Amino acid sequence: MTDFKNSVFQGRSVLAEKDFTADELQYLIDFGLHLKALKKAGIPHHYLEGKNIALLFEKTSTRTRSAFTTAAIDLGAHPEFLGANDIQLGKKESVEDTAKVLGSMFDGIEFRGFSQRAVEGLAEFGGVPVWNGLTDEWHPTQMLADFMTVKENFGHLQGITLTFMGDGRNNVANSLLVTGAILGVNIHILAPKELHPTQEIQDLANQFAAKSGAQLLITDDLDEGLKGSNVVYTDVWVSMGESNWEERVKLLKPYQVNMAALKKTGTPDDQLIFMHCLPAFHDTATEYGKEIKEKYGITEMEVTDEVFRSKYARQFEEAENRMHSIKAMMAATLGNLFIPKV
Repeated sequence: MTDFKNSVFQGRSVLAEKDFTADELQYLIDFGLHLKALKKAGIPHHYLEGKNIALLFEKTSTRTRSAFTTAAIDLGAHPEFLGANDIQLGKKESVEDTAKVLGSMFDGIEFRGFSQRAVEGLAEFGGVPVWNGLTDEWHPTQMLADFMTVKENFGHLQGITLTFMGDGRNNVANSLLVTGAILGVNIHILAPKELHPTQEIQDLANQFAAKSGAQLLITDDLDEGLKGSNVVYTDVWVSMGESNWEERVKLLKPYQVNMAALKKTGTPDDQLIFMHCLPAFHDTATEYGKEIKEKYGITEMEVTDEVFRSKYARQFEEAENRMHSIKAMMAATLGNLFIPKV
């Protein structure tokens, strides 16, 4: 009879990408692809049957909330949403007290909010796996979906070049730089000098790159930053909680992803894709879009509508993959998955 041991992920929290090895991240990405295939084939995979999951949301969300909810249900668990008006985290009740209460009632906790210290506190005192759905510093669930999308399109990650254009110091840019460095993906951060990643983040990424062989580039030069890229990635110019629209539009307008930017890559069409973590300001279909047009006289911001609707666009595959990769993460950390002992 084969002897089995529990998965190395069992009971672990997912707070930041930097906490995981390349092999561990690759496992979660591949597991996400496997679970996606099961989903498409209609094959049940109830690894979390009978589990209860708390979904804490200080920040609003479309993809993160939908992904965690559907992922939990597909895995056989019950998700319970607790919005900003439902929790007293760090206000009337300390993070420690909240964590102890929720940990006694729920089998896992997701947190999407502002403070990285808050999600770390939940993990320290909750006694159950805690998953970071986004903080101001890190966005690990987005990274699992992003690199799952890259692997899905190219068949591999090592040696792929991904260029992020825009605010190079936000949580997505930080996460792409560090996660890519861990996985051996060449990451270019193409941003104005005022918005380059902090030296601390660059130093951390360089440490990982020295092990993986990833080539990292931080630049404000469009030609240098885009050359040879397989993936051109962008995010909104003004992150949640910020309001400096006029300043950002002026600063980042040269870093808009348009067809001219894609051509600067020099990459053959069949080896080039566009990605965006969404939401995107690519037309005037939203209230924000109408306001931007009225105030700044532009109908497109970080990406043009032409690119957004082009053959290069993978942002909706990327969005769907939030569900599959989150499902893999929750199943691996909470599902009592057993593997044969070597």
